[in-house]
Amino acid sequence: MPLKNIPKCLSPNLLHALASMGHGDEIVLADAHFPSSSICRDGPIEVRADGLDIPTLLDGILQLLPLDTYVDSPVALMDPVQSDKDSHIQIPVWDKYKEIIKQREGPSVEIEYVERFAFYRRAKTAYAIVHTGEMAKYGNIILKKGLAL
Repeated sequence: MPLKNIPKCLSPNLLHALASMGHGDEIVLADAHFPSSSICRDGPIEVRADGLDIPTLLDGILQLLPLDTYVDSPVALMDPVQSDKDSHIQIPVWDKYKEIIKQREGPSVEIEYVERFAFYRRAKTAYAIVHTGEMAKYGNIILKKGLAL
């Protein structure tokens, strides 16, 4: 018998990772291009969700995971490299992320933008990395777990 009210996109492994995280721990929702396996070799738990896009997972996760209200930015996105900024790259998936976050957490959640290699370094200290099938360039997102009040 399945549990009630658990989003179907959340696998048992992902649910276990979310439940095991403590206040301040971070989880990375990684796009299909992210070097998840190599980063997880000596660090975070790797959770595979190859058939799912990040907006679907983000919406499911935010139904269960509170964001940290004790930090300025409980959400981080990978900032494009300068050449992509110079070419005025568009990242429409970010608008989807922002809408989901606003719907689930309210309009006051701040999002920070982290330089690519700094994002990789930060991912190495995350509790878990969820490797998804998201194909959007710069689709990676980090969530910092807060307290369920």
